[in-house]
Amino acid sequence: MDVLKAILVDLGISAESLHEETLLYKDLQLDSTETVEVSLGLKRRLGVSVKLESRQDMTLIQVCGLIEAAVATSSQ
Repeated sequence: MDVLKAILVDLGISAESLHEETLLYKDLQLDSTETVEVSLGLKRRLGVSVKLESRQDMTLIQVCGLIEAAVATSSQ
C-alpha cells in the first residue's frame, strides 16, 4: 500500500485522500494517462506489471491485491 500511495502522491494526489476504500476513478478522478503512470511506477519500483487500464473502478485495497498477486507470480 505504501508504494501505491507514494506513486499517487507523486502524481499530485493528497496523501490525506488515500484510504483503502478510495476508488481510483470516482474518488481520485484518474485519467488514462495517470493510470498508465501508476502502472509504470509499479513496474519501476516493484518490478511487476499490473494492468489498471480497465473500465472497472477499483479501490486501493483491490489494487494492492493485484500487486500482491503479481509479486507472488513473479517470484515463482
